[in-house]
Amino acid sequence: MVDLLELLQESDQIVLRRLRMSGQAWIVGGWVRDALSGLEVEDLDIATTLKPNEVAEIFPRAIMVGEIYGTVRVRLDEPLEEDKMWEVTTLRTEGGYGDGRRPDNVEFGELIETDLARRDFTINAIAIDDSGGLIDPFGGIGDLEEGVLRSVGDASERIGEDGLRILRTFRFLDWGERGTRSLDEGLEEAVRTNLEMLDRVSKERIWSEISRILSLKNVSAIVDKMGDCGVFREIFTGISLNVGVEFSDSSLVNLALLCSADDRGGKELAEELRSLLRISNDEAAAVGFLHNCRGVELANDPGSVRRFRAALPGERQIDLLAYITGLGRDVSDFVETLNSTGALIAGNAPLVDGNLLSSETGLDGGVRLGRLKAWLHRRQIEEDIGEKEEILSMLEEIHWEEGDPEKWPILSWP
Repeated sequence: MVDLLELLQESDQIVLRRLRMSGQAWIVGGWVRDALSGLEVEDLDIATTLKPNEVAEIFPRAIMVGEIYGTVRVRLDEPLEEDKMWEVTTLRTEGGYGDGRRPDNVEFGELIETDLARRDFTINAIAIDDSGGLIDPFGGIGDLEEGVLRSVGDASERIGEDGLRILRTFRFLDWGERGTRSLDEGLEEAVRTNLEMLDRVSKERIWSEISRILSLKNVSAIVDKMGDCGVFREIFTGISLNVGVEFSDSSLVNLALLCSADDRGGKELAEELRSLLRISNDEAAAVGFLHNCRGVELANDPGSVRRFRAALPGERQIDLLAYITGLGRDVSDFVETLNSTGALIAGNAPLVDGNLLSSETGLDGGVRLGRLKAWLHRRQIEEDIGEKEEILSMLEEIHWEEGDPEKWPILSWP
């Protein structure tokens, strides 16, 4: 087995060494799990016998983010990297979880085994000591190797302590390139029979977990399992869901795909998702836009492609193509035209401004002038015009003097 301590950065070693000068400290959590799995390791979490105030004395720049629960975010005096932080938590033993999210009381402990016993899954209940030795009282290493997700101790008790663990169950089903882990029968039954625990979790935390799940390598299989276990019925109350889509690598696109069977317009759906998940305004706008495009056909003529490129930011173009692909429609012809269409001669900005247009038409500032300018801008983009005179000559053919300006086409997509 690879010496896991060799994976530590110099700054990691400094933090551990300073803690161990005054007490004991172990590497715990996701870093251990990922290191054992041969994955790229990220943030290092540390468990220690030292109390929060003792940790803060060692690291004056520490941030007391959860002192009552024993958690301190540690920063070095002279950071070797961009102000990297380590989450250091005092060993704990906990009482009941009256609110289904946080322990009623926390007592600091001395034994790493007791601390590991309060964790959610066996693969997250492994620690590394100062010699690089592995502490694995619940068989997490074996479960990692076999691809099994199992709770620490009684599954119903673990889920009953914290409703967020229902969603964490599905997040940790992802096994990267190897597919999905198998779900222990007892843990699956605990999930199915404790769905009401999700009502005790904040909507923001639920969206945080759902967003991570919708970004996973094996999102399709995991979404299927969540649906089968009834999780979506509990979370997406009143929304018609569609799990038979081709998910992308974007959580927002995948959220829109998941909701693509809903009959509401994009604005109404976005408002409902904001209520259910507390997604941000920008996220709601992105999902609403995609939802409104679920019936749009991609015309691959050069004019439509130029308008698509000019009207939509690059990120939204990518999301839209992924969304339409996810709905099972072929976008290859459109993408081919998009890739073969050169840059606009005059760029995206309108060549004819309001002052010039007013002098040519005699129109004063107002809706009619503004919409006429927008109409000409659209023609400029679609036909890739590079001269002001050519655009102004269009005034003779588009009958701008009559009609309702609100109905005039502007640069937008679709």
